[in-house]
Amino acid sequence: MKYEIKYEPSYAMLVVDLEAGESIVGEAGAMTYMTPNIEVETRMRERSLLGTIGLSILGGQSFFVNDFVATGGPGQLALGAAPVGDIQTLKVEPGKGFIVQKSSYLASTNDIELDIKWEGFTKGLFGQGLFMIKTYGRGDLFLNTFGALDRHELGPGEELVVDNFHLVAFSDSCDYEVRKFGGWKETILSGEGFVTHIRGPGEIYIQTKNLREFVDWIWTLLQFRVRAKGR
Repeated sequence: MKYEIKYEPSYAMLVVDLEAGESIVGEAGAMTYMTPNIEVETRMRERSLLGTIGLSILGGQSFFVNDFVATGGPGQLALGAAPVGDIQTLKVEPGKGFIVQKSSYLASTNDIELDIKWEGFTKGLFGQGLFMIKTYGRGDLFLNTFGALDRHELGPGEELVVDNFHLVAFSDSCDYEVRKFGGWKETILSGEGFVTHIRGPGEIYIQTKNLREFVDWIWTLLQFRVRAKGR
């Protein structure tokens, strides 16, 4: 499989060339275009350990993916994401996996497992905006970001506190804990909400823009017009 990331960093699109029989897994809804010999199968990943209650806590989110397979000869597929931003490739290897924000997942090669059933992040279920996927195996993992991608390398015992809406991914070698931002007053009034404390060793990937803040900004521009029309 060959791939190219075009139009980065702001309007990135992943273009994949598949030989006959090769396949790639992509987020449902991410397909931009494909040749007609690409076959698609949509499937739902397993739900969390908490079942329907867990999905309710997670905002009712589910995780659908598409399997794209080239049949009868080479094929080409392009994948893109809604947010204006970059696409980054991470190398997953045995013993070197990543924990990824569901909204940042774009695609992955077939030998990477996407596990939302693992127990690790149940301790973070009440952290707003979090639906994390554990990835392991061997292959290429493609992430999309809102804005640019900021990488940090933590040594053993080093820590970083990351806003949940800016968190993209981190190494599964890291320890982590979801906490309120300060006391309840700071959590409610500061605009930060919940944050994740991450301790190395490992890598952390952060997106420079916050989709929630972007939506709030758009609303400040539109709210008066919307309310005026409602009168």
